[in-house]
Amino acid sequence: MDKQHNINRRDFLKIVGISTLGATASLYGCSPKKDTEKEGNTPVPIGKMTYRNFPPYKDKVSLLGYGCMRWPTLPAPDGTGNVIDQEEVNRLVDYAIEHGVNYFDTAPPYVQGLSEEATGIALSRHPRNSYYIATKMSNHHLTRRGLRGRELREASIDMYRHSLEVLRTDHIDYYLMHNVGGETGIPFLMERFFNNRLIDFLIEERNAGRIRNLGFSYHRDVRVFDYLLSLHDRIHWDFVQIQLNYVDWRHASGMNFNAEYLYGELRKRNIPCTIMEPLRGGRLASLPEYLNSRLKRQRPEDSVASWVFRFAGSHPGVLTVLSGMTYMENLQDNLRTFSPLVPCTDGELALLESVAAEMAGYDAVPCTACEYCMPCPYGINIPAIFTHYNKCVYERNVPSSSQDDSYRRARRAFLVSYDRSVPRLRQAARCIGCGQCSPNCPQAIKIPEQLHRIDRFVEQLKQETL
Repeated sequence: MDKQHNINRRDFLKIVGISTLGATASLYGCSPKKDTEKEGNTPVPIGKMTYRNFPPYKDKVSLLGYGCMRWPTLPAPDGTGNVIDQEEVNRLVDYAIEHGVNYFDTAPPYVQGLSEEATGIALSRHPRNSYYIATKMSNHHLTRRGLRGRELREASIDMYRHSLEVLRTDHIDYYLMHNVGGETGIPFLMERFFNNRLIDFLIEERNAGRIRNLGFSYHRDVRVFDYLLSLHDRIHWDFVQIQLNYVDWRHASGMNFNAEYLYGELRKRNIPCTIMEPLRGGRLASLPEYLNSRLKRQRPEDSVASWVFRFAGSHPGVLTVLSGMTYMENLQDNLRTFSPLVPCTDGELALLESVAAEMAGYDAVPCTACEYCMPCPYGINIPAIFTHYNKCVYERNVPSSSQDDSYRRARRAFLVSYDRSVPRLRQAARCIGCGQCSPNCPQAIKIPEQLHRIDRFVEQLKQETL
């Protein structure tokens, strides 16, 4: 690879000086506000959290889990990018635990590699038996550095031991083989965990009690999912993490597979599941007004996001539903939803299916803003570009022709908000198609193709040649 393309996250932060998280979160109305409970519709209950447990397991797990991929950040004192706002992380964790949340999910790559340590600092201030830690063996990143065989095995074990160290614990409650199903599917899975006998190491660590529950997080190739489940009698998966929301339930896009099938296969084997991307990267928290109004008519006091979490939590095989709660108001809203959970009625499930069918008809990019595609060697803010485009799609501000009745209004709305959302030097026009980003995408998005498509559309709007 060209040296110019071989850039690490720390160097990237020095170049761009701003976190993708802030840009994408603001697009979905997740920017920080004053965090008093008075701003919510109702007080935040204490002692009302809904919990799940699955005999013979003894864990009583909060149905709301804290996803630690989107911790709040601050500008670094030396001006070389952003650092995690540890004081705010501590405050969010304290509040979550006080209100019944006890499951915290992180991973070595999250927040530019800073999440595990920040999470460990915050949690270690509380008794170890008051929370469960989930983290992951993210060795797919190691294979992209060229590691194979014994070298990959040793580096992966070092990653696991480093997680124990920075999380300030002697055991991991829920440990996952991270992001299985990507790249070449089963051959890639075998290279990461089986040919080098890493799976045997993980089972040994579980037998020793340093891993209490072993599972995997699944993306993309359903053959990998089915293969791993076929090994259940030998490995005994304690849990599995899947992408589940009311759109992906029956209308999964790209290489993702319908969650209805994934969940059903896990239920057949009595394997509990943890849920990622319930909001689809924020898209389901910011619906077009005409869809939003359908939900508001049914439950006018509830947030749009609450419907997503109620849908996921209504399935009895779900152990916990993860949410990356960057700001206090996000946390408070979700706490209201799960304290206690009010399951969806049959009528509400039918309503959500009708909304999902309409959402599936939009020409949106299936991006969840996970940031696995970052950093771009040319500083392009890929998640923010896709987030902006999708927002405009849902708001019907992506005209198909200059002859459209709403063309003038939509053109202005798209271009003005594009420049506000994504700085010029980080827009799609800078993409040269190097392809460094695509192998990292859990959604199997052909990222350069999508960036070039969006850039052509932007130029057509600017030149008025649509």
